[in-house]
Amino acid sequence: MIEINLSERQKRIIEIVKNNEPITSKEIANKLNLTRGALRADLSVLTMASLLEAKPKVGYTYSEGSGYLNNLEEIYGKKVKEVKSVAVVVKKRTSVYDAIVKLFLEDVGSLYVIDDDEILVGVLSRKDLLKMTIGETDINQMPVSVVMTRMPHLFTVKDEDAVFEAAKKIVDYEVDSLPVVEQLTDQAGEVIEDKFKVIGRVSKTTIARIFVDCKLQI
Repeated sequence: MIEINLSERQKRIIEIVKNNEPITSKEIANKLNLTRGALRADLSVLTMASLLEAKPKVGYTYSEGSGYLNNLEEIYGKKVKEVKSVAVVVKKRTSVYDAIVKLFLEDVGSLYVIDDDEILVGVLSRKDLLKMTIGETDINQMPVSVVMTRMPHLFTVKDEDAVFEAAKKIVDYEVDSLPVVEQLTDQAGEVIEDKFKVIGRVSKTTIARIFVDCKLQI
């Protein structure tokens, strides 16, 4: 176990929380003239070290924790590309029945839906598929495109994102997994909005395995 060497910004965050608790991440960001996204990694570290306590719908409070983490550098420095696993995909014309079979054969919590050009167009959760089995719907004939959550209402991560960022999205949006995507560009090299190719996935199990493998202790 190693002692955390706090950055100046992390020390400033602690002082802000001490003087204003409970305080939301948005309020902390405003006091530092930063975006909430810029503070996510710092808040995650301080919370994991028990120096701050995050209370849903309330905000952050100060907690006199130990200030120790084991293998912090190893976890903190990991990128999504180092931990992602293979994504399980189906075409949007796939029947709900076939999607259910694939979900259980592959033992995953979500399926990613792609079009004929292999572009991500939606995601299917266990709950989405379970809903369609209730009632008199012919799941052998119904395509998954009818029940999937569509773009742009999907949450994604990219190879270079920090694992902390992926973990935060999984918690914040209450999803089983996130597709790891690569944004497509046109012939001129310009980014095409909301056009992504699926190149992997990060799940709750992925995140849990990282902490177990690193023997995290607080």
